[in-house]
Amino acid sequence: MPPAPVRVLGIDPALRTTGYGVIERRDGRVSLVEAGVVVPRSAGTLEQRLCELHAGIAEVIAATSPSLVVIEELYSTYKNPRSALLMGHARGVLCLASAQAGVAVHTLGHARVKRALVGSGSARKEQVSAMVARLLSLRRPPKPHDVSDALALALAFLNVLERPALHVR
Repeated sequence: MPPAPVRVLGIDPALRTTGYGVIERRDGRVSLVEAGVVVPRSAGTLEQRLCELHAGIAEVIAATSPSLVVIEELYSTYKNPRSALLMGHARGVLCLASAQAGVAVHTLGHARVKRALVGSGSARKEQVSAMVARLLSLRRPPKPHDVSDALALALAFLNVLERPALHVR
């Protein structure tokens, strides 16, 4: 009996442009379901942007019904600590939207994503997006990079799922 289909929503979090990509593995084949960006319209307060980000990703979750969500981990070091705090806020509302929909959230670090797709944790964005296009049989790499990064997260997570000895949170 073939394994059940798995639908993965990858999210590349940010306060200005959050990329997302939904892929599905069915009968050993991986295909693109939907991809895009959530861009808060408001240039207003942090709270307004977070509210719009939450509503946007909640809409994506409702429309695509993912089996799970994978979101990029925060870096261990930031040149600007304020950036880390703001990214934490964005990740928080994205995790909240997933939890409210009853969808489990997993995380992967950006170096681990690069290793899983390209074989090197220091791969360039162009290398990662070219591999995303190849694995999803796309004519050209997805744009903007936020979308490509989100799809890379989803693809890398499927790669990790196939190797249960690897640690996944």
